Amino acid sequence: MKKGYFNKAFRLFELFRKHRITDDDFAKAESKSAYLDEKVDEFRLLISMGKDVFAGRYHMNTWNLSIIVATIAYVISPLDGIPDMIPLMGWMDDVTIVAYAVSKLTDEIKKYKAFTQAKLGT
Repeated sequence: MKKGYFNKAFRLFELFRKHRITDDDFAKAESKSAYLDEKVDEFRLLISMGKDVFAGRYHMNTWNLSIIVATIAYVISPLDGIPDMIPLMGWMDDVTIVAYAVSKLTDEIKKYKAFTQAKLGT
């Protein structure tokens, strides 16, 4: 049964890659990040990356940006592999999606961290 939910989650993730993210979406993502347990810092990093790209402060390829957009859209969406209102299990698919996104963006995250460190140094 869990496998069916996660397959649904990944199908939804693919649909969300084309989502147009707004400032309101970023705000919702920030508020929901607290529910992501051990992935909260990683999700907040993805949010920062997305904000910096849309503000023109940081550049990345469209594919990597689509992963960030899909992840944020998935976490804030009421359409979910496992509805968030189900205690504990409801956020498990969101945590899984964030972990998946971070694993796909390892190199981009390293570049972004170097970018933010350089920005702080100036």
